[in-house]
Amino acid sequence: MSDVLADAPPLIPFSAAVPWDEMVDGTGGLRPRWSTLFATLSGLGREALSKRVAQLDRIFTEDGVTGLLPGAVPVAWRCDPVPLALGAAEFAALEAGLAQRAQLLEAVLADIYGAQELLAAGLLPPALVFANPAFLRPCRTMEGDGPGRRLYLYAAELLRGPDGVWRVVADRTADAAGIAYAQENRRALARVMPEIFKSRPPRPLTPFFEAWQDALQRLAPDGGENPGLALLTPGPGDKLWFEHVMLARELSCTLVEGADLTVRDGTLFLKTLRGLQRVDVLLRRQDGRTLDALELEPRPRQGVTGLLDAVRAGTVRIVNDPGAGCAEAPALAAFLPGLARHLLGEDLLLAGVPTIWMGDPAACERILPKLVDWRIRPALDGTVAAVSMAGLPAEAREAFAARIAASPGDFVATAPVLPSVAPCVVGDGFSPLPIVLRMFMMFDGESWRALPGGLARTLSEEDLRSGRLPLHTLTKDVWVAADEGEELRGPASLSVPPLAVRRTSGDLPSRVADNFYWLGRNLERLEAAARLLRIALYRLERPGPTPRENAELRSLVDCLVDAGLLEFEAAHSLTFTAPGDLLLQIAQPEGELSYLLTEVSRLTELLRDRLTQEVYSTITHGLRGLIEQLARLQRAEHNRRLDQDTLFHATSSILTFSATVAGLAAENMVRGGGRLFLDLGRRVERGWATAGRIARVLDQKGAAAQPGRLEPGLRLALELCDSVITYRSRYLTMLQPAPVLDLILADEGNPRALAFQFVAIRDVLSELAGTAAAPLPEAAAALIEDVQAITCEVAMLPEQQAVSALPSRLEAVEAAVAGLSDRISRQYFALLPEAHGLGVDEQAPWLGGTA
Repeated sequence: MSDVLADAPPLIPFSAAVPWDEMVDGTGGLRPRWSTLFATLSGLGREALSKRVAQLDRIFTEDGVTGLLPGAVPVAWRCDPVPLALGAAEFAALEAGLAQRAQLLEAVLADIYGAQELLAAGLLPPALVFANPAFLRPCRTMEGDGPGRRLYLYAAELLRGPDGVWRVVADRTADAAGIAYAQENRRALARVMPEIFKSRPPRPLTPFFEAWQDALQRLAPDGGENPGLALLTPGPGDKLWFEHVMLARELSCTLVEGADLTVRDGTLFLKTLRGLQRVDVLLRRQDGRTLDALELEPRPRQGVTGLLDAVRAGTVRIVNDPGAGCAEAPALAAFLPGLARHLLGEDLLLAGVPTIWMGDPAACERILPKLVDWRIRPALDGTVAAVSMAGLPAEAREAFAARIAASPGDFVATAPVLPSVAPCVVGDGFSPLPIVLRMFMMFDGESWRALPGGLARTLSEEDLRSGRLPLHTLTKDVWVAADEGEELRGPASLSVPPLAVRRTSGDLPSRVADNFYWLGRNLERLEAAARLLRIALYRLERPGPTPRENAELRSLVDCLVDAGLLEFEAAHSLTFTAPGDLLLQIAQPEGELSYLLTEVSRLTELLRDRLTQEVYSTITHGLRGLIEQLARLQRAEHNRRLDQDTLFHATSSILTFSATVAGLAAENMVRGGGRLFLDLGRRVERGWATAGRIARVLDQKGAAAQPGRLEPGLRLALELCDSVITYRSRYLTMLQPAPVLDLILADEGNPRALAFQFVAIRDVLSELAGTAAAPLPEAAAALIEDVQAITCEVAMLPEQQAVSALPSRLEAVEAAVAGLSDRISRQYFALLPEAHGLGVDEQAPWLGGTA
């Protein structure tokens, strides 16, 4: 092994070093690239800067960068209003050095997954390859049988030492995380700090993403027309989910999870409602070790069985190659100077931090007596923090030295580097804080090019300086000064055939359709719960309720139990002379309202890539307000101080939120795809719940029934369907069964009537089915006929006889809607054939399905 210390620029001793100041030179003056920028910042004043910091934080919260899911730990992503400025010449030197480094790492990957000549020649120890968990043996191919390139994206962490020299701390070859956060920082800063962009704006980032999208399209095998691009994500549970969503939008990729994909006959496909769509290029943001459950690590819902076969067949390109992560091993840095001379015939333009692999006996013997001068870290795992030996107590240092001596090949020693400092807004003033810079490179088909900026972040004692991208830190936008008259380089022209005009509604992954459907159902459940509570609260406000009002309340309690808002045993022990008992039951922390808000939040986040920013921001902003209101309800419940006004205000907010989301969907979402299933879910839920609730309130046999008195049940039915004013405007008389039931059951013009829901369901299912006859639209049409028949029977039969038969008829409709929901799920979400019972009574009530 070559002496790495001889290959690297000499380091100033850490103990005697003074950090390099990015803004101020050695004479106390401002560096040229900072003069205009800092003058503008200083002119804003301290109070204005503090307000801009708060505004940046608010933007990241509202845009969802900091997370949404209730109960989840939010990502404390923050951006400093002061960017990190780099000169054009300095950036060009960094770009050239990183381009050379990316070329070298590509050559190393090609060798260890191919002929392995470096191992045979002793230029690379086998222990750093075969013992590396990121080295994937199934990805090895011989010459002429490989994927072409292994590395298309590359990122590097850099520190500037006290001597002013940038050094590479870590290489990122797996997925180059953080690039979307860099773009988001730039966008947010442009909104909040427009003053600093006016004097001399930095080089824009957009051309880089345009060139990247163009490069991905060119990777399609066989030069396919209109290639299918997809971004593979582990899902919303991943801490970088926000980046995956933003990248998919920026690059016009379909965001997919493992369960959305399938391999058929050696070709990768996306499963959609209308069939299989080919995927030509897969941009992965998932651990390469989990990509193929057949040949790699099997993990539920993540892998795609047969994916590596498709790669070998050349029908799909994966960016980066699944095995590219093995080049991130910290020990590899010790060999890169020698490998550069062997593979490229040149020295490294950009040195790394001096690194020694302890598996070399001579190096280990030289380093062990001087451990206090080094940082020690695992040889193969770049996600583990380096341990400063000088900071350990003597006893712990001795124990660590014993571990190294027992297994030296498991460790590397890196020289400590004092990072440079840059001005950051702290409190109401500026403070110099240590920083690390992450730069991003992309291979555009001809050469490596850098994002003209990057992602800088401040360092703390806890920071994993060479680990994965931390999301609880202060970040900085990185500016590259544009030279006067500089010509921006955009993507090369790409010959694309004309696209056929399409207005389809089924080119949607089944998982996405399922999420839209259940988002619609849970939004409707949330609205219905609020409406039920309001109706009950109106009656609880009245002092000394009459027997009729008590009967109505009992019917409402039955509905609240059915909706999951009250428990059965507790509900039937309530006394309405103490309404606080009812309120306390409803506001339980583990109650239905909390569950529904959590589900709506979860599904909104799952669909983030399918919602416009306006729709997403409106929904999440409303959800945060509702979640906070519910938290106040629960605190009041804990203190036994919950009153009706508090709960009434919460239900009003829920109804307003539901109306807002419905209006946004109607006005901002194209009539097709996601909106179809969102609307389908709402209509199915409303039809199922309305049929069941009308049956409950009209039941003359229940505990709340008043034999011979139909008005309480009819009045409640109108209120539950929000149709009281319509009935009064039409009839101006007492309540009668026929007109009431016509309005809430059969009136296709009443958006709260059962017939309206079933017509909407039929139309959506017909649109999804296309021109062919299909059983699901026919089932919805049969439901329309059922409610029309019920209304006709009520008009023809004696009042008491007709009303007494209604509950059972409506319960049958309720069961039929549940059965239709099951059939929709089987056909469009689970992709299963219709269920058929063998030797079972088809009229058995349990065959109706569950909603």
